[in-house]
Amino acid sequence: MTEDGETGLPRRRLYPKGVRRRQQILDSAIAQFAQRGVDRASLRTVGEAIGVSHAALRHYFSSRDELLVEVYRAHEARATGSASPASTSSAEESAVGMIIDAAGRNRSIPGLVELYAALTTDALQEQHAVTREFVRDRFRWLREMLAARIEAGQRAGRIAADIDPLDAAALVIAASDGLQVQWLLDPDAVDVSRSLSILERLLPRGQEAGEAP
Repeated sequence: MTEDGETGLPRRRLYPKGVRRRQQILDSAIAQFAQRGVDRASLRTVGEAIGVSHAALRHYFSSRDELLVEVYRAHEARATGSASPASTSSAEESAVGMIIDAAGRNRSIPGLVELYAALTTDALQEQHAVTREFVRDRFRWLREMLAARIEAGQRAGRIAADIDPLDAAALVIAASDGLQVQWLLDPDAVDVSRSLSILERLLPRGQEAGEAP
């Protein structure tokens, strides 16, 4: 086995047929989680849904944690059309706007929002080492991506210069994650995008020097 450079997860050498079968498993798991949520989808039930044994499923994913991480990565890539959640965002888009776009996409798939919440909760427990590494690295990447947009706003004079970009980025992520949990519990009472838009008053879209306002 080799190691995936993006996640650090073990990556098995698969022939084309194996690659297609692995993708079938991921597609089935995404559909199950979207419809049923996380708790009711074990490795065994995912395997049954696509007609493979539990042992065969473990050939592609060594643990439930590995499957959950890969399912979320595959869902995120599918949702944005690339390997990262910010790939469809303009470099001029605000940090908050980027997160609002993601929240809007998530409204139709509460089961996968639940999967993300489950991953972040599992990441706090030492026995979920794979999940912890994935979530920690994803948070680090998001903070850097959002901070770059905040810095652009500061260069343009739209965001206060004394705001630390990484601190502000962490605040945006915390607000988004917390609002999504509240939305899962009481969807009629919480509008994630509308609530996040309040933060955009503090961190508006940035423009590079020389661009028209």
